[in-house]
Amino acid sequence: MAETRRLDEIAREIIAHWPNVHYSAVPYLRALTQLGTMDDRYGHDSASSIVAYFLGNAKTWRGEAARRIKKELNAMLKRAR
Repeated sequence: MAETRRLDEIAREIIAHWPNVHYSAVPYLRALTQLGTMDDRYGHDSASSIVAYFLGNAKTWRGEAARRIKKELNAMLKRAR
């Protein structure tokens, strides 16, 4: 990835490509819409933890967009650690 996208931008794309978000991923997706970078916080939670929890609860999301976006989020998570 040459350029790192904002988390809220990624969240909008997830919403566009995952019409029936699994209930367990909903709170983390909502949180992603409020975050910009991996340095941000959502309440007491770091962006890294929100991304990790989203990925853990998005296992039922499948398809090309899901693979691409999950790969992007995993790369962001790896760089943040």
